[in-house]
Parts: sequence; C-alpha cells; structure tokens
Amino acid sequence: MGQAGRWIVDRTGRVVVSHGFNLVDKVAPYETSVGGFGASDARFLADHGFNAVRLGVLPEAVEPHPGRFDDGYLRSIRATQQLLARHGIRSLIDFHQDLYNEKFQGEGLPAWMIDDGGLPVAPKAGFPGNYFVMPALQQAFANLFANAPGPGGVGLRTRYVALVRHVARFFRGVPGVMGYDVFNEPFPGPQFLACFPPLGCPSDDRSKLAPFMGEVIRAVHAEDPKSLAFFEPWVTFDYGAPTAVGRVAPGPVGMSFHDYCLGTLGLPSFPGEQPLCDAAVETGVISNAMHQAATAGSVLLLTEFGASTDLGDIGEILGLADSHDISWLEWAYCDCGDPTGSGMKEAMVYDTHKAPRGHNINHSTLRLLDEPYPQLVSGTPTSTSFDPARNVLDVQWSTKSPDGHRFGAGALTRIYTSPLHYPHGYRVTVTGGHVVGRPDRRYLSVAQNGDARHVSVALRPAG
Repeated sequence: MGQAGRWIVDRTGRVVVSHGFNLVDKVAPYETSVGGFGASDARFLADHGFNAVRLGVLPEAVEPHPGRFDDGYLRSIRATQQLLARHGIRSLIDFHQDLYNEKFQGEGLPAWMIDDGGLPVAPKAGFPGNYFVMPALQQAFANLFANAPGPGGVGLRTRYVALVRHVARFFRGVPGVMGYDVFNEPFPGPQFLACFPPLGCPSDDRSKLAPFMGEVIRAVHAEDPKSLAFFEPWVTFDYGAPTAVGRVAPGPVGMSFHDYCLGTLGLPSFPGEQPLCDAAVETGVISNAMHQAATAGSVLLLTEFGASTDLGDIGEILGLADSHDISWLEWAYCDCGDPTGSGMKEAMVYDTHKAPRGHNINHSTLRLLDEPYPQLVSGTPTSTSFDPARNVLDVQWSTKSPDGHRFGAGALTRIYTSPLHYPHGYRVTVTGGHVVGRPDRRYLSVAQNGDARHVSVALRPAG
C-alpha cells in the first residue's frame, strides 16, 4: 500500500477503499486465535465485502520485560494476519491501549512502563471514566510523553519507540499488512480539560503529541520505509476537538481517527461541547479530519466508530464517512471479553468460538455495514452514496489519479455489490465506462471508456 495525498493507493495508483472491523483481544494472552477467531470468521468477512481489519497488538505482550521481546506472541498475531490475507483482507497493525494498563482497570502498556508518581489509583470509575478522575493514570501518560526515565534509566518514550520498531521489523515485507497504527487514543494527561472541544489544545498538540508520534513513525520507517504509519490525535478529537499536530514525519503518513457519540459511551458532556449524540459533533469530527488531510497531506482512516447497537448513530457516521470517501473500520468484530468495552452491544459476532451464522450474528448492524461500495478506483473518488432504504448506490470518480496521472481506456474499477442488499440482482447504469464481463452478484468490474474524464455508476435493485 502506498500514499497519494489523503488516499491509500495500490501499485498501479488505484485508490484503495477499505471497509472492515477492529479485531483486538484485550485479555491475556492477547491473541485473537486463542480468543476463537479462525478461518470461518475470515471467510465471513470476505463474503460480506469487508476487506480490512485493524488487528490489535498489545505492547505488554510484545515486551513483557524491559528489552525482552516475545516473538512467539508476534508469530501468533502474524498467523491471524496471514489467515486474513489469504481471504483478501488487509491488516492494520494496531498498537492498542485503553487506560494504559491493568493497574488502572485497562490494558495495553507493560506494567514496567508505568511511572505514575505514586499518585492515587482512585477513584475507580472504569472505562473511560478513569481518564478524567484518576490522577495516577493521568500522570502515567504525562511521564510517557515526557520520556521520564524508566528501568535501567532508559526513557519510557525511548522504550516505547524501540518496541514499535521491533514490531515493524517483524512485519516488514509481510504481504497483506496495510500499515501501522502506532498508539491508540493518546490521552493528554493532567491538563486534559484544555483539550476538549471546541478549541482543543494546539500547544499540547505541537509540544507533546507531534514529537511523540513523529519519533515513533520515524522508527517504523527506519525498518519498513514504504509502509504507511498512522498517528492518532488526542482522544478528545473523537468527540469534536480539532487537532494541530500538522505533518509529524516524512514518508507515507496517515491519521487514524475515531468518531464517537459521548452518549453511547456513557460519558458526561464537557464545557463548550455540543449536546450528546448531536449530529453536529460527528460532522465536526469528519470536518476536522478533512482539515488535517488538506493542511498536512495525511491519509485518512476512520479506525473506530460504533461500539453500540444505536443504528441511527452508526448510520449517521457511516453516511458521513462514505460521503467524504473515507475508509472505515467499525468497532468491533467481537466483544472478545473486552474489559474496557461496551459488552455484546459492540459485537458483530457474539461468540468467536462458534461459527458466524444464525443467532451468533448481529444481523441489524451487519445489514447496515455490509453495503455496496467501490473497493479499487482507477482515478480519484468524487462522490459515493448508498441509500439503504431504497438500495441505491451512486458512485462517481475522476479518471485523474491523486498523484496527477490520467488513467486511460480500459482502466478497471472494482465495486462490491452486496448480495445482502441485492438478493435478486441489480441493474447497472454506467456513464464514461462500461461493464466488463457478466455482472455477478458480488463484484462488478467497470472499464473506463476512451479518454473519459469522469465515470459514474449507479446500482438499482433488479426488476
């Protein structure tokens, strides 16, 4: 996978659009295969048009002791990654944490990487409440970003950078890896209130977050220079705060971001914030992401939303992402015993130890997320919309690629057609191109006509 502006592109320069899920096992031994994910799950994802997974790697499992890496753990994660790749599904390697470590009712970073200054590990409000009420947790983040000395006098940030670099070396050249998400949901520390909407905390973005993310991403590229490395803004971005991190490092860089309704997570509102679940909040997140792409040239990838059975809220965010042609990965494929999650409300498949069928599937959410969409575009997407009420897909693209070259006659675009929405087939209308071969029920190939500058495709139910 490569980068052209805010787009992920393949070797031929076609824009790659990804729809998929998060797959993170947050319970020891932190291995998705032990959690039950297997071949039937990968096949289920592929059968429903999902072509990407954000695959969790827990730093505490990677480096359980300072300087001692557990490559056996990484081999287990790679086995799942290769299983997904055999089904045409790319993996974003996700360095995941919530609430830093089990000490703070979370998971993610090793216990030896904690420097909380001896502050109170209380009150205990669980996830995500501890971020906002627990001084020890807040100080642990502050000391990580400040590179406070840890075991052996080595800075905590220095240790984390080395950990990520080791994982990048391990996965270097492995087919099917779409990149690295280098730190999930960074928390700004004791000064967190300054980072909430509507203004965010641009000074902390520039002085704390950008240097941290830049150092980690440069370490990734030192081992795997052609792979995409994604930074994340402060977790407050998820609820509408802007970011001012800018361009954090040279090379192929993206921003992994989340879009959540505070109400579905059970959080209180904060000063200056929009009402809970107001569409303006979620629209603002997308607008802030588009601004980051325009000003810093970051690839955009919406790596979390959902975690709920609120179909209205999920549909709102889904529509926003699609209308801006932003690839997305919903939270989550499974609950997987998530200690910091929302239980079975967040799961597409309820029990990964059982086959993904029948009552083991959240069919309502599946019908919403299994939608037709262009997966590979010979050009630059300009408009994508799907109306699930009428089962109508409209897609348009310019035949000029994001890097400036013009695709020629016969250049192919592949569209997933979603048999779930077109069980009796579909009618196709194409302008500026033509269908190649016989339309089947799952994928549609459209070839560009001559020197067409734009191509549009519409799908309607047959009959």
